[in-house]
Amino acid sequence: MRDLDETDIEILRLLMDDARRPWADIAEAVDLSPPAVSDRVERLAEAGVIRRFTLDLDRSQLREGVPVLLELTVAPADFDAVRETVRAAEAVEHVFPTAEGDLVCNVRVPDGDVPAWVAGTVADEGIEDYSVTLLTEAEWTPTVGGADFALTCAECGNTVTSEGVSTRVGGDLKHFCCSSCERRFVDQYERLEEGA
Repeated sequence: MRDLDETDIEILRLLMDDARRPWADIAEAVDLSPPAVSDRVERLAEAGVIRRFTLDLDRSQLREGVPVLLELTVAPADFDAVRETVRAAEAVEHVFPTAEGDLVCNVRVPDGDVPAWVAGTVADEGIEDYSVTLLTEAEWTPTVGGADFALTCAECGNTVTSEGVSTRVGGDLKHFCCSSCERRFVDQYERLEEGA
């Protein structure tokens, strides 16, 4: 397993700026061939660094709802269910779980009626309290600057360093911090396959 190099970081920056940018344009910017760029992007996607290519919509141009920052205080037992419900709501643009166990959401509330939206979206799913901050605009600018390659070992959960290994298991690429973890994971997978 190798770390992200400067070329990988630059490819990620270019894709974050415009995910529809042609491989040839990226190749020219990073001094590689288009097939080499395609291979690197495929490797980054397979490693889980790139999860998907999405559309960044400027909802302010659509005039749908009032933009608010909604902070939900959630009962710990209901946290995962509330997060999934909020994430699936069409009016929600971003969901940020906090270290305190709250959910902070960027929401465009239809008609600006926050209490009705909260009641209709999460009803009685363990919301203990919420607070609302009216937004004048929202801007999201992700960056890869200063990022380190930090894959998680599929067996023990430790960080996979440049000395780690990657193996295909059941058609999926898995990353391991060491060959011992790889061996344990593969052995258990094979035992489960035999028992199935």
